[in-house]
Amino acid sequence: MSVTGADGLPAAGAVDIEEGGRRLAEVALNPTGQASSVLTMAGGLHSLRAVYSGDATHLASTSQSTSVQSLAGTTPSFQLTLAPVAPSALPLVLTAGDAGTINVTIVPVNPSALTSPMFVTLSCSGLPNQASCSFTPESVEIQPTTPTSCPTGSPASACPPVSSMVLQTQAAGTAARAMPPGGSDSAPVAWAILLPGVLGLGGLAWGARRRAWLSRLALVALVGLFTMLGTTGCNPRYYYFHHGPPTNLPTPAGTYTVTVTGQSSNGISAITQNTKMVLTVQ
Repeated sequence: MSVTGADGLPAAGAVDIEEGGRRLAEVALNPTGQASSVLTMAGGLHSLRAVYSGDATHLASTSQSTSVQSLAGTTPSFQLTLAPVAPSALPLVLTAGDAGTINVTIVPVNPSALTSPMFVTLSCSGLPNQASCSFTPESVEIQPTTPTSCPTGSPASACPPVSSMVLQTQAAGTAARAMPPGGSDSAPVAWAILLPGVLGLGGLAWGARRRAWLSRLALVALVGLFTMLGTTGCNPRYYYFHHGPPTNLPTPAGTYTVTVTGQSSNGISAITQNTKMVLTVQ
């Protein structure tokens, strides 16, 4: 598919592929204003349309519906569709630190051909750093009698199974200063141990100035002591207690294509289906 503005220049943003109000996939336009996606559908005639969500310089628009003939088969499979919950529109736009929720519907394809239940496990990929996704439930069951459609007003039991996907981003954090165990008493205790040793070694070096070998021994001991102190000061535990934990990095701003994947197996071969959506982090 291709999206161009009234001036003939390619548009930016994302395009949804829909059938009868169900969002089958969402893809981001490339710099030339084009996008493509592979869909899995039940056999038969389908009516698809592309819905452009618009951008800063272009209004939203919808294409005319196009009839597509999908080859009929007898192998049981499934299809994934997406429905935004919060925010209630796609592309999903989140500020770093916020979370978004998408309902993922697992639509059975040829379920009557199943000889045993099919379990579909969901996952996602393509997220930016410092972001994660989770599914509730993570695995759904498809039976031979599982509905393949959901008429308006139907109860959940008369509809295909749905899993709630939560996309969580991370805001920049601030580190709070952490005090070492024992509070302010730990510093005097440390000095009570180290100071006599330092004074003792210094006195040994001063009293043995006429004995060269004792002077050299005292010098080596002093160097070793201060090396130990320097090493302790660079120790991660020391740094943590005196400077606090490191700050959390925020989820990088940008636009990302997230792939939602469903995987199942009939005991012989694996079945993998996916759909895509666009996530924008501000």
